Amino acid sequence: MPNTAQRSLPDKLIVALGGNAIHPAGIKGTGEEQFEIAAEASHSLLPLLKDIPQLVITHGNGPGVGKVLMRQAIASKRVASMPLDICVANSQGGISYVLMQTMQNSLQAAGVDRAVTSIICEVEVDPDDPAFENPDKPLGYFFSEAEAEDLRAEFNWNMKEDANRGWRMVVPSPHPLNILNIDVIKNLARSGVIVITGGGGGIPVIADSGGNVSGVEAVVDKDRTAILLARELDIDQLLILTSVSHVAIHFGTDKEQNLSHVSLEELKTYLAQGHFSAGSMGPKVEAVIQFIEDGGKRAIIAHLDKAYEALLGQTGTHVQR
Repeated sequence: MPNTAQRSLPDKLIVALGGNAIHPAGIKGTGEEQFEIAAEASHSLLPLLKDIPQLVITHGNGPGVGKVLMRQAIASKRVASMPLDICVANSQGGISYVLMQTMQNSLQAAGVDRAVTSIICEVEVDPDDPAFENPDKPLGYFFSEAEAEDLRAEFNWNMKEDANRGWRMVVPSPHPLNILNIDVIKNLARSGVIVITGGGGGIPVIADSGGNVSGVEAVVDKDRTAILLARELDIDQLLILTSVSHVAIHFGTDKEQNLSHVSLEELKTYLAQGHFSAGSMGPKVEAVIQFIEDGGKRAIIAHLDKAYEALLGQTGTHVQR
């Protein structure tokens, strides 16, 4: 008979893993490091992997795709560069593979016979989305202002300061409209397969009048794609896992205050007051607001290491209807 903690877990859940949580600052990004960090993440997620019947996991790719672009820039005189949509597909596939393998290994070690799979996901966006005129999605490394100026001059990258943490490359981040692979994802999730999909927000594509799709130079925010996944899969609980324990107001100042349980209206007020950076916590908060307004029952933002505790209500920032 399941214990109280197991009974308190939802039957269906969307988990969104932050790019900086699975590729933290300070690592070189070697294959060995990525597998070690993913193994730790899979260990933290194991109670969810074991006991939530319908589990869909998406992940960020900001640090990863940024490094793909940097490698291309460095090798540009010898190797043909790929457009950003292919770079997103590259990072989505690589990160999903690492997560899939480490989750499989964690389940195997726990004696749980459950399948994990990865779906490379295309997401339709509006070609007229205003984001294309105002790039604000940060990718890759942090640089000093002087380094950012050099990169802007050498590679024509858009560079912006990111939450007082340094300067980063920024690209358009249009809103997702439609997940092209949703029927496959839905069938797998309903059959009990753990599905990893929508990595990096999915590969952004546009459709012409005949229904043909083509990629565009952009990166969709994975939290917004998670909201769309939840809506399409009729999932009313969302867990956003990142590298901080709580959402905070007055972040980075002596007035910094963590939010534990916050109402939808309070969160909207804090967002309007400018407490959340567009390049970091802002999209997560916007996604939570949209999720609850669309009928979601509960949304949580918490540290990746405390995923299980957050679902039990012991940590994280909780927003409920």
